[in-house]
Amino acid sequence: MPACKCGVIGTYAKVSVDGAVEDENMHDEHGHDKHHHHTSLNEIKDIILSLSLSDKVKGNVLSVYGIIAEAESKVHGIPVEEVHFHEVGMMDAIADVAGVCLLMEEIDPDMVIVSPIHLGSGSVKSAHGILPVPAPATAQILQGAPVYSGTIEGELCTPTGAALLKYFAGGFGSMPIMTVNKIGYGMGTKDFERANCVRVMLGETSDKHIGVRDSIVELKCNVDDMTGEEIGFATETLLEAGALDVFTTAIGMKKNRPGILLTVLCRQESANEFAELIFANTTTIGIRMSCEDRFILERHGDEIMTEYGRIKAKVSEGYGVKRVKPEYEDIAGVLRKNP
Repeated sequence: MPACKCGVIGTYAKVSVDGAVEDENMHDEHGHDKHHHHTSLNEIKDIILSLSLSDKVKGNVLSVYGIIAEAESKVHGIPVEEVHFHEVGMMDAIADVAGVCLLMEEIDPDMVIVSPIHLGSGSVKSAHGILPVPAPATAQILQGAPVYSGTIEGELCTPTGAALLKYFAGGFGSMPIMTVNKIGYGMGTKDFERANCVRVMLGETSDKHIGVRDSIVELKCNVDDMTGEEIGFATETLLEAGALDVFTTAIGMKKNRPGILLTVLCRQESANEFAELIFANTTTIGIRMSCEDRFILERHGDEIMTEYGRIKAKVSEGYGVKRVKPEYEDIAGVLRKNP
């Protein structure tokens, strides 16, 4: 139904279950409080699987609920199997998640970029008592994502909303260069000084600007009392743990001692994990951290035909550039067979 916030017209969706409109203020209260009637994650799964939706949409809905359950599990210190969802507002929440997943299937975007998330401020009432904004589960889900607070008092991002953003976001940051074709506004119920809405802009990038932008964390530390073998072992350990890249740079340190600058690139949500690994595998007593936006080319595997047969290759393209690089192992194999 149409709704207006701060003079902007958008859409507000009401969910009616058995003729009654559910209370949206309750559908994000999860946990293990035994004083209210709850529904387990397995029961939620049964409800979702019974819906008349495609397998893809059902899978996406289950994945979003999995993110919420994992967050609640960590916040409350209980196994995921013991996380329960309040029955009041439950169907409203399922409709919210299923509706978004259904729309994402219909739109089928190549990439979803989410701007920094406004969390709100103050406190929020829950079944467990008064909690700070963002709610603990919301904060847990959005680890690694750019967020900010402000002067608006209230909860602007719930665990359900956070899980949807985390699941579908291909990256967080500023809007990419694109031609905007459609704009939609989804309205909330509360009134603030600022428009209480979510805006979605659907557009296309030109071939010249096709590529990817994402955000990473750069961890750096200086060491001057480790052997080359120890540095090599630390580098291998970090790469095996899933670092995006690890490299060293020769530097000069105090008292004219030669040293090594160790740099580790990782995802924002993994920064703490890699900081622990750096401390455990190096002699450093301090790590510098910075968040960086980066431009990267789209990459995929391919095969190229040569007079010696097919050779696997890596193809990188975007921002007006296309590169094809044969795989080293295939080239080496050809050379061994044809000296």
